[in-house]
Amino acid sequence: MKQYIELSAEVQQAKEEGKAIVALESTIISHGMPYPQNVKTAREVEQIIRDQGAVPATIAIIDGKIKIGLTDDELELFGKSSGVAKVSRRDLAQVIATKQLGATTVATTMICADLAGIRIFVTGGIGGVHKGAETTMDISADLDELAQTDVAVICAGAKSILDLALTLEYLETKGVPVIGYQTEYLPAFYTRKSEHKLNFSTDSIEVIAETLKTKWELHLKGGAVIANPIPEEYAMDEEFINGIIAQAIKEAEDNHIIGKDSTPFLLGKIKDLTSGQSLAANIELVKHNAKVGSQIAVSFNNKTK
Repeated sequence: MKQYIELSAEVQQAKEEGKAIVALESTIISHGMPYPQNVKTAREVEQIIRDQGAVPATIAIIDGKIKIGLTDDELELFGKSSGVAKVSRRDLAQVIATKQLGATTVATTMICADLAGIRIFVTGGIGGVHKGAETTMDISADLDELAQTDVAVICAGAKSILDLALTLEYLETKGVPVIGYQTEYLPAFYTRKSEHKLNFSTDSIEVIAETLKTKWELHLKGGAVIANPIPEEYAMDEEFINGIIAQAIKEAEDNHIIGKDSTPFLLGKIKDLTSGQSLAANIELVKHNAKVGSQIAVSFNNKTK
């Protein structure tokens, strides 16, 4: 395995010193935001994690290696490069074997974090069951990864372009806990809540960390979703954003955009239709997730030392 994985100096030192480490994906840099906002946001998110007493590990594929932690130059490379492969589970071996530049999705970041022994991962929102999946079978690989890989994902719920009810049903079937942090309802990415009440919610970082520790000590395979709502001051009006999302989905259908191309198309279209408001909200919710996720990572690390 050592031939495929390379830790940054910062992550290697954190491992040796027994510090809490937080995984971050790279798709948000290469496919989620325009340059230079993507690199600026990535650096700010990493600094938030350091400020909370943990160490950031942004994950990406470079020159046949899974990089666990990126240098400033590598972050810049991902932010500026065009044609970066979007790497999910099915693509991982091929992108490594062919030495392509690859950005990790939620599913692949979980796989790579698990290989590196990192249990806590911060992102914007998870993928899920797409609207109309009963005929298209368009279901994100994120959900099956959550069912089998021991990594907790801190996110602002599932992206509101998805069928949230079916996403929760799928996670329940797979035995994946969805824990609401300071909310009893599943957040819908741009908005603080949806109509879907969660089975388990808590206001305590300690309770979340203890739950994760207990889950894995019981050998209950798979991850967990920690649903952390976007801060109130950055949340978007529910009726407004839902109308925009419906318009974006119709355009995707009209243009026959499906599969892994659909999410970048929809998020880009939503950004255009909201005159950039959605991108600003996206950045703020990722930062908030980084803060909460780091606190969970530190607590979990202290409990499992």
